[in-house]
Amino acid sequence: MSFLRRVAGRSLRDRVRSSVTREELGVEPLLLHIERSQLRWLGHLFRMPPGRLPREVFQACPTGRRPRGRPRTRWRDYVSRLAWERLGVPPEELEEVSLGQKEELCRR
Repeated sequence: MSFLRRVAGRSLRDRVRSSVTREELGVEPLLLHIERSQLRWLGHLFRMPPGRLPREVFQACPTGRRPRGRPRTRWRDYVSRLAWERLGVPPEELEEVSLGQKEELCRR
């Protein structure tokens, strides 16, 4: 985030935290921006027609054995947990909520 420091007219010698500089400049944290884009893509994914490849890949259940050890976190699990924590939408209702938004947009 050195460019923000330059925009604010500071150097490392000023010993001001990056979070303070971000708040002063009104820049949102990077993690929040990434999470928002992932939730936007999830809504877009649910609103796709059933034949589209990204939606088919998202809904696919691969067969076969997984390697030993802790299961790897899938994007689907991460985003559904994110929607639950940030929006309060249970994972079972994600598709209904996004489809309801599509119908609402079509009525406008």
